[in-house]
Amino acid sequence: MDVRLDDDASDDEADAIATALAEHLDDRVNVYVGDDAEPTAVRDPPRVPNERYDDDAEPTEREERLRAEIEAIESGGPQKYREKLEEQGKLFVRDRLDLWFNDEDDDSALRFEDGRFANFDEWHESVEGSDPDDPLPADGLLTGAATFDGRDVHFMANDFSVKAGSMAEKGVEKFLRMQQRAVKNGKPVLYLMDSSGGRIDQQTGFFANREGIGKYYYNHSMLSGRVPQICVLYGPCIAGAAYTPVFADFTVMVEDMSAMAIASPRMVEMVTGEDIEMQDLGGASVHASESGSADLVARDERHARRLVSQLIEYLPDKAGEKPPRGEPRDPVKSPRGTDATIPSEPNKAYDVKELIDRVVDKGSFFELREEYGKEIVTAFARIDGRPVGIVANQPDERSGAIFPDSAEKAAEFIWTCDAYEIPLLYLCDTPGFMAGSDVEKDAILEKGKKFIYATSSATVPKLSVVVRKAYGAGIYAMSGPAYDPESTLALPSGEIAIMGPEAAINAVYARKLDEIDDEDERAQKEQELREEYREDIDVHRMASEVVIDEIVPPSELRDELVQRYDFYEGMEKELPDKKHGTVL
Repeated sequence: MDVRLDDDASDDEADAIATALAEHLDDRVNVYVGDDAEPTAVRDPPRVPNERYDDDAEPTEREERLRAEIEAIESGGPQKYREKLEEQGKLFVRDRLDLWFNDEDDDSALRFEDGRFANFDEWHESVEGSDPDDPLPADGLLTGAATFDGRDVHFMANDFSVKAGSMAEKGVEKFLRMQQRAVKNGKPVLYLMDSSGGRIDQQTGFFANREGIGKYYYNHSMLSGRVPQICVLYGPCIAGAAYTPVFADFTVMVEDMSAMAIASPRMVEMVTGEDIEMQDLGGASVHASESGSADLVARDERHARRLVSQLIEYLPDKAGEKPPRGEPRDPVKSPRGTDATIPSEPNKAYDVKELIDRVVDKGSFFELREEYGKEIVTAFARIDGRPVGIVANQPDERSGAIFPDSAEKAAEFIWTCDAYEIPLLYLCDTPGFMAGSDVEKDAILEKGKKFIYATSSATVPKLSVVVRKAYGAGIYAMSGPAYDPESTLALPSGEIAIMGPEAAINAVYARKLDEIDDEDERAQKEQELREEYREDIDVHRMASEVVIDEIVPPSELRDELVQRYDFYEGMEKELPDKKHGTVL
C-alpha cells in the first residue's frame, strides 16, 4: 500500500512507519514524504520462518496415515505380478513414469496424478492385510499431467501388475476424464499401453454405458486432429485395448514385447481353429511391415522414449498452431552432388534418401512406417530449421511404382501433416500406380483415390518437385500442377507423361514395328521413336508451356525450397463450404 506523510516528516519517521505497517498488514508499504514522486521508504513484510511458522512441527497422524495409503497404492498389484514384469523385461508402471518424466536435463517432470484413490473403498482394507491377494490400486490405470521434453502433456498408463492392466469402471472413468480435458485445453496426449482389454468379470457399469469404454473411441475421434495423440505399446494389447493405438496419430511398438490384436491367440483358435503365437498374430514386425499400424518400432523401453522425444519435436501442441522450428543446420551431404545421385535412365534404381540427405538439415530426417509400403518414403525433416513432411517415391523399391499399401500410407501421412500445420514436400519419381490383378484385389483404386484426395484437400503449403519420371496418375497423387501446390518445380532429369517411353512405343507403334523384319532396322526405329517421345515429355517443354513453374539447378534445390517455404508460410487456402468429403 502507499502512504503519504507531511513535508516535515523525517526519513527515520518514514522508515519507522513503513516497517510497522508492513509487519502489521503483511503487505509491501511505500511511504512518500510531501509531494515526492519517489517513496522515501519501502518495506516488505518480514519473512522470518522460525518466528512466523513452527517449522519443527511433525506431520499429524492423519497425514501419516494418508501417506501410508498413498504408498500402498503406488506399490501396485501383488508382488508375484511385479516379479513377472521383471521376467518379461518390462518396467513396473511407476518406474516407467520415472523413465519418462523424471529427467531435469531435458525438462521432464511428473506434474500431478488424478484418481490415485480409484476403487479405494473396494480394496483399502487389504492395506491392513484382510485381502492381500486381490487389490485394485488406482483400478490398474494411471492418469495425470506431466512435462515431457519441455512440453505439457496428458498421460495415461496401464498398471500390468493389477489384473494384467485390464480396464474396468473406475479406470475407464479416469481415462475418459483425461481425454475430455485434453479436448478442452489442447495439449498432446501420451498413451502408455499395457492392457489385456476390458475386465470381463467386472464389465457391468463400463462396457455399454454412455460413459463407458466405448466412449474411448468417440473421444479419440474428437481428439483426432485436435491434439497429437501418441501411443506406446509395452505388452499384448487385446480387443478394446488395441483400438487406442490404432486411433492414435502415432504408434510405437517395442520389439518382442508389444503386440496388439482384435482377439487373443486362445480366442483366435477357439473361433477359427488357427493355432498361432501372439507375436505372429500381432507383434511389432507384423504391424510394422504387414498391417502398417505401427509407425515406429523400438528396441526397448528407453529407445521408445527417445523415439517419442524425436517425434514430438515436429508437432505443435494443438491444431491451428505452427510446429516448433529448430536451429538451421547444413545438410549431411553437399547439395552440389544432388544431380549425381539421380540416374539419367528413367528406369534405373537409386535410393531417394541419397537425394533427401542433400536437401534437409543434418540429423533431422525422421522416417515413419519404414517397413510398410516401401515404394513411398514418408518422413518428417527440417529444411533450414522448418519442419516439413516429405512424401517421396522410392525408385529402389519396385521402381517407385505406387502400390495399395504405399498409397494408403502416403494418404494418412499427408492427412496428419495437414492437421498439424506441417508443410509438405513431394519428391516425384514414379511410373505411376501399379497395374495387375493382385493390386486390383488389394483395392488399388480405392486406396489410390485416398492418396489423391488427401493431396487435394491439404491446405498447408505444398511444394512438388519432379525429380525424374512422373508418369500416369502418379503426378496427380504427388501434387502435380493440377493439385494446387504453391509451386511445381522440376530438376533437369524430369519427365511428365501419360506413360513411359517403352510402354508408349509398345502401345502406339507396336504394329508398325512388327512390320519391320530386319532386327537392326527395327532397333534403330525404336530408338528414334524413344528419343522423339522423350523430347515431347521433357520438362523443358513443360516449362515452356508454363505447366511447371521452374526448372531448378539440382545443386540449388535446397536453397530454392528454403525461399519458397519462407515466402508461402502465411498462405491461406479454403476448402469448399461443406460438412466433409466422403472419401476417407
